[in-house]
Amino acid sequence: MDGGHNIITDVDEIEPARIPQPEMEGKEEDVRLGANKFAERQPIGTAAQTQDGKDYVEPPPAPLFEPGELKSWSFYRAGIAEFIATFLFLYISVLTVMGVVKSNTKCSTVGIQGIAWAFGGMIFVLVYCTAGISGGHINPAVTLGLFLARKLSLTRALFYMVMQCLGAICGAGVVKGFMGAGQYGRLAGGANVVAHGYTKGDGLGAEIIGTFVLVYTVFSATDAKRSARDSHVPILAPLPIGFAVFLVHLATIPITGTGINPARSLGAAIIYNKDRGWDDHWIFWVGPFVGAGLAALYHQVVIRAIPFK
Repeated sequence: MDGGHNIITDVDEIEPARIPQPEMEGKEEDVRLGANKFAERQPIGTAAQTQDGKDYVEPPPAPLFEPGELKSWSFYRAGIAEFIATFLFLYISVLTVMGVVKSNTKCSTVGIQGIAWAFGGMIFVLVYCTAGISGGHINPAVTLGLFLARKLSLTRALFYMVMQCLGAICGAGVVKGFMGAGQYGRLAGGANVVAHGYTKGDGLGAEIIGTFVLVYTVFSATDAKRSARDSHVPILAPLPIGFAVFLVHLATIPITGTGINPARSLGAAIIYNKDRGWDDHWIFWVGPFVGAGLAALYHQVVIRAIPFK
């Protein structure tokens, strides 16, 4: 009996952690803990509005007029960056269009997909290069959308638009110089027109929706609050913006040749300078500006709920 008693005592003194647990108990513990086994590192949804106990602070809106900008070199440097970027954008994109239109068979060219990649790829590259200098707008519609959201002053917005249009004109002009006036004119100079079989209303709708997609993507990819909230998700802002341009071109090249950028349409129309290039030109200003305004309204009022804060 004494030996048995000693055995029981020894068992009681064994540390509980050393007693093997049945396999099912371990599984039940995992299920019970589930996703709560580790503390949530990144809040989701409304919980993301506070980080480390501090509310996200909305940056103040840009002033409508900022005369001091006119005395700053950074202001003019940004305008020059917009000029050069739009110049390069038109040069590469319109030259790609000319190469496709020039060929008798699209099989020997990059085709519509190649044109879409040229536009989208150049936007990706140029936004990446100029984002830290001017914001990488390269498009009066993008500039208008950001102005309506009070991301930049009216002074800067107008300056950007002028420089973008001048850059687009020069870029299309260089393409015409390479190809010769005769050939450039026969190939319609990359000017945006509403294709046969579509009405002006169709073209306007395509431009509004296409620009909405682009500007909405710009807002989402550059949203400071989203960057703070989703810091665990690395994102390169120029990439989704370039993809948005690419996808919109795939969809709307057969309808309007895809404008969604008034500077691009103006540059090609001025260098082409024929009635066909001007007949529907208003569509490529009204459509992008309406689409940009709607995207700014949607992002600021619905997504960010700025008026309700």
